[in-house]
Amino acid sequence: MNSLEHIQEQVRTCERCTRLREYCQGIGETKVRRYRDQDYWARPVPGFGDPGARLLILGLAPGAHGANRTGRMFTGDDSGVWLYRALYEAGFANQPKSTSRGDGLVLTGAYIANAVRCAPPDNKPLPVEVEACRPYLEEELRLLSSVKVVLLLGRIAFDAYVKLRRSQGFDLGRPTFSHGAEYQFQGLPALLCSYHPSRQNTNTGVLTPEMWSAVFARARQLAGE
Repeated sequence: MNSLEHIQEQVRTCERCTRLREYCQGIGETKVRRYRDQDYWARPVPGFGDPGARLLILGLAPGAHGANRTGRMFTGDDSGVWLYRALYEAGFANQPKSTSRGDGLVLTGAYIANAVRCAPPDNKPLPVEVEACRPYLEEELRLLSSVKVVLLLGRIAFDAYVKLRRSQGFDLGRPTFSHGAEYQFQGLPALLCSYHPSRQNTNTGVLTPEMWSAVFARARQLAGE
């Protein structure tokens, strides 16, 4: 039987999508000026968190100079600043920042995954690339048997999750993505939606700190924390 550690190792060594692998490796070689003295991870990024999680957070994909650099989900860019501060304030993390894989961060009651495990050009994975990553998410969902609520960050994560559950035979009706929307489906964890904490959303006020905090307060309630 697979374990989360086994799935994480499968992700790290995945070579399914040539376009994404070439892009990630290229970014790791060219870098950007502010990180030119750092060694980039430049590989698929595995899920991260507590195997006993009651909250599963599903994002889009690693950032080219964030998780693709650091090797940890949502670590090294502005989206991660928003996410880990919220997890800390909601009691799911032991510290408010995530800077590197060895920084001592521990999640309790939460697990983070992405619909796509490699950084895509322009943050836009192809449908075939989302499909190629789907088995990893499916296995994580099976192994994270204590999850009570799935928080979906953005429409791509929402679409990937809904499509996966429909492929498993669940009747989801016609759910639509909107910030703060939540759904209860028989036999599944609660579903909660949020705008992604990308700079495009946070710098323009599409997603405000108050909106973000409210989502995590609701996620905590649904998780029974």
